[in-house]
Amino acid sequence: MRMAKRPRTTTSKVRRDAIKHGYRSGLEHTISQQLEKAGVPVIYEQEKLAYVWPSRPSTYTPDWKLLTKDGSYFYVESKGRFLTQERQKHLLLKEQHPDINIRFVFSSNQKLYKGSKTTYSMWCEKHGFQYAFKTIPDAWLEE
Repeated sequence: MRMAKRPRTTTSKVRRDAIKHGYRSGLEHTISQQLEKAGVPVIYEQEKLAYVWPSRPSTYTPDWKLLTKDGSYFYVESKGRFLTQERQKHLLLKEQHPDINIRFVFSSNQKLYKGSKTTYSMWCEKHGFQYAFKTIPDAWLEE
């Protein structure tokens, strides 16, 4: 007698666990745990920043809002994949809100697309964004 195959799930255990805790990805969940361990308040997706996508108004919800010791703040966006539309959105946000500080934490330093010579870090450097890989740098948490 042949056993029926169990249907494959497309969501990994890490992502299912992250979703269970209210996050969209394993990287977001990992960062929330890092912030809690560092004693930094976890302010996750609490604000929407208005911006205009050419010809249509849009909003952007940053992943993390981190408060600094001087009372100011910056946003941290965690990214596994950094697609063209997301890069365009962040350039528009930077142009329309030059006073807002958005930083990225990438899961790896991939190329922008297959065959590209430009990596995520190169893109950030070119456009004036701070970035890190895997976790938020301690220096950011100590600001």
